[in-house]
Amino acid sequence: MALNSKVPKGPIKDKWTTYKDKINLVNPANKRLIDVIVVGTGLAGGSAAATLAELGYNVKAFCYQDSPRRAHSIAAQGGINAAKNYQGDGDSTYRLFYDTVKGGDYRSREANVYRLAEVSANIIDQCVAQGVPFARDYGGLLDNRSFGGVLVSRTFYAKGQTGQQLLLGAYSAMNRQIARGKIEMFNRHEMLDVVKIDGKARGIIARNLITGEIERHSAHAVVIASGGYGNVYFLSTNAMGSNATAAWKIHKKGAYFANPCYTQIHPTCIPRSGDYQSKLTLMSESLRNDGRIWVPKHMDDVIAIREGKKKPTDLSEDERDYYLERRYPAFGNLVPRDVASRAAKERCDAGYGVNATGEAVYLDFASAIQRYGKEQAKIHNIENPSAQKIYDLGKAIVEAKYGNLFQMYEKIVDENPYETPMMIYPATHYTMGGVWVDYNLMTTVDGLYCIGEANFSDHGANRLGASALMQGLADGYFVLPYTIGDYLANEIRTGQIPTDTPEFDEAEKEVKDRIDFFINNEGEHSVDYYHKKLGQIMWDKCGMARNEQGLKEAMSEIKALREDFWKNVKVPGNANEMNPELEKAGRVADFLELGELFAKDALNRNESCGGHFREESVELDGEQKGEAKRNDEAFTYVAAWEYKGEPADAVLHKEELEFNDIELKQRSYK
Repeated sequence: MALNSKVPKGPIKDKWTTYKDKINLVNPANKRLIDVIVVGTGLAGGSAAATLAELGYNVKAFCYQDSPRRAHSIAAQGGINAAKNYQGDGDSTYRLFYDTVKGGDYRSREANVYRLAEVSANIIDQCVAQGVPFARDYGGLLDNRSFGGVLVSRTFYAKGQTGQQLLLGAYSAMNRQIARGKIEMFNRHEMLDVVKIDGKARGIIARNLITGEIERHSAHAVVIASGGYGNVYFLSTNAMGSNATAAWKIHKKGAYFANPCYTQIHPTCIPRSGDYQSKLTLMSESLRNDGRIWVPKHMDDVIAIREGKKKPTDLSEDERDYYLERRYPAFGNLVPRDVASRAAKERCDAGYGVNATGEAVYLDFASAIQRYGKEQAKIHNIENPSAQKIYDLGKAIVEAKYGNLFQMYEKIVDENPYETPMMIYPATHYTMGGVWVDYNLMTTVDGLYCIGEANFSDHGANRLGASALMQGLADGYFVLPYTIGDYLANEIRTGQIPTDTPEFDEAEKEVKDRIDFFINNEGEHSVDYYHKKLGQIMWDKCGMARNEQGLKEAMSEIKALREDFWKNVKVPGNANEMNPELEKAGRVADFLELGELFAKDALNRNESCGGHFREESVELDGEQKGEAKRNDEAFTYVAAWEYKGEPADAVLHKEELEFNDIELKQRSYK
């Protein structure tokens, strides 16, 4: 099957507007005859469900949490991008488009990214109308801050709780439609398979996670909005329940999976403290606005700090290596996430890590507190302020911007980050890879759509900070509601889809057989035993740095681990009750397959690109010495994998990427 991205012809600035003018529509009376299933109720799924229901479609929404309010989108901290140019600092739709393509290391589809930039401004207006309490400046206007990889301030935020506030906005819109009867909400339900009839997605099989009942649900179209697969690493900043099952199930039914090796390692996370941990904690990238990242210049100081003989505050400015400012003077601490993460790893690998494990660098706010304190003293006409007064005034400003993040850090680490620098280290955070979709956000299966982090479409090999919330809400509020109508216009005579068909029978039997296996298998190891082993392989050999030998080893080791899993996994309890271990077993089974495809994709992509750093592909000389080296002649394509049974047997399909509006060149943030 040939990939057809269905990107409209014409100038990039006109593509979306012209396209909307010409696609098929469904009239309001006919929308009442059409059912749509939405799996996932985070920002993408919640906004899509609310908008489709508002338009008149009958929506069934599914989430495995006890409420849509608990979707992992709630954990997003720093902000949401939009090209409104409130600061008057040169931002524009084109600049957001350019920054996103460049930040993704020129591995994203231009047309999708320009559309994302184009609709971004509408998102802010929509959310303000919903009552989202964005931060405002002294005059009452919406405030902005900077994020990595850009030279403008375009990030709208609500302290360090932006995801929560945006999700509450989408949730309120959903609740309105639930009350009207246009959304039927299925909390504590997990999608375990998709049902295809005559090549079209016509429903799903879901498990009621409280009773264990297996249910059939039909629709004229199915939308997957189930988030990313970062938990393939076991330790990540994702919620422990975040999983890849919905995306992987549709992959096994014909939806191609694109660029699985593109994983984002976030530079500012609380370092791992031991093998007992079950997840990692994100510290928002917004902290890099005001925090300066450094390690000691001298190894004697590193050793003294690790042994508790010195504190970081004992070191003078001359004894500190602000390595991002040194290596990347144009962007400094605001380089993109992949660049900042690799730089932190390089310093720690060289022995300059400042905690007991040697895997931490400092994020220091002392300079910001001084700067803000002096500024506030002038504003309040305080002459000759004392050092304590400057500190107090500056701390109040930092607290207003980042207070809940500082509080969270102190509760976890038991150190006051106002008085001593935070310790941070890179961790798995976001996945740029995902289900392949065309310009309509439809997968390679008719009637099956994929939106938000679950698809691959917008971020290339590295996502810019604050763009995840932007993509999720853009897809749900402003893209899918248009494009899905083009498909559903041909479904108005179909009538209700029955669930008593051979296709539903077969899909349900597959689901029940797998559940029966897990419950009845007399193994000796827990699900977490296998998940942790998988995560270790992924981090060691498919993590921040990769090489050919390690990736080949990863593929064989994951396959062997998967074979052992199917022989020796043990799941307590039974199927007809609430059983979290049974839920995890199915999810880890899918991760064990996805992990091998991940390694296969990374092995195929023999270039350094974004967060995918191949040790064999590095700049050896010149200004970019030591930086990632892309291979545009061989790898300017989307790698879309077709399922053929074993992950090692997956077939590669290439979507060649065209760069007509942005010059394809090596990135530089120096």
